[in-house]
Amino acid sequence: MGFGILGFWPGSMGIGEMVLVAIVAVVLFGGRLPEVARTFGGYYNQFRKSLSDIQNSIKNDLDVSEDINAPARILHDDQDIDDEDPAPSFNPPPEED
Repeated sequence: MGFGILGFWPGSMGIGEMVLVAIVAVVLFGGRLPEVARTFGGYYNQFRKSLSDIQNSIKNDLDVSEDINAPARILHDDQDIDDEDPAPSFNPPPEED
């Protein structure tokens, strides 16, 4: 059973593909591979942190917009409503023959 690279790679990689990626990485970077891996890890960590900040910002904006759209006061059955002038009721016009 494979797993997705970085959590968002479509599909999965088997052992053969991982070995191929490791061989290509050693050929390209050689002795600098630990330094390159650390640098990549730092960039990936920074990317994840920025993505999390953006998600939290969007979530907070949605929460604020829901608060704005919420009713100012919720009335319960046991509360009295002081309506001296109730809203007019609708009366349809009389039917003509």
